[in-house]
Amino acid sequence: MVTLRAVIFDMDGVIVDSEPRHERAFREVFAAMGYAGTHGIEFQAYYGRSDRALWQDFVDRHQPPQPIDELIAWKQRRFLEILREDQPLFADAPGLVADLSASYLLALASGSLHPVIDAVLEMGGLRRFFPVIVSSQDVARGKPAPDIFLRAAERMGVAPGECCVIEDAAAGVEAARAAGMATIAITNSLPADRLARADHVVSSYSEIRALLLDRSRAACRQRPTRGQGISDTSTAGPRGPRGRMSPPAG
Repeated sequence: MVTLRAVIFDMDGVIVDSEPRHERAFREVFAAMGYAGTHGIEFQAYYGRSDRALWQDFVDRHQPPQPIDELIAWKQRRFLEILREDQPLFADAPGLVADLSASYLLALASGSLHPVIDAVLEMGGLRRFFPVIVSSQDVARGKPAPDIFLRAAERMGVAPGECCVIEDAAAGVEAARAAGMATIAITNSLPADRLARADHVVSSYSEIRALLLDRSRAACRQRPTRGQGISDTSTAGPRGPRGRMSPPAG
């Protein structure tokens, strides 16, 4: 068994209900550029990925006159305006973060840029819970590459196998798997079938709390195909229905 010591949170779609607001900001910029109905972007395909990844595909397709860094900054400015207007933290996320911080090392690993991360963490006074923050700006490759999660584990001083990642996007699930970490996916942004490669797929924060804290936090494990369970103690219960772990008997 490998002891679970750390939890790594994704941000967009996990802590803050930002995915529809990212899309709104992109659509407004596309419209201002004259591509309102012709941008050709399927937004869900970019959930969990960096803005640069989306803009790079847009630039490759349309060859706009603006350099990509200017486009990234334009969309970010509009997104931050929307974010500050709406303050869209998921209601149950701050409480979950606070509860987990009493038992685990926490990190935030987000495809967003640092100014966006800063704005979100200011909303609920959440920065104090995350001694380690990693942005897509800090790594060479964004999700679904594992770089961002591996950097977070390195900064926390823990092995990748001692980490559990909380995600909402398929790209993030793949990144966590590639990093050798356990994964919990919440269906805030995508349906369960799109997240099926996570170890556990849940629809509520109470389910995450149960997986990580109930019964001495023995519920979140690595995929059985890796042949290595993760628990906070030296035992873990048998696997129950898909997406859940049965707590230890007794």
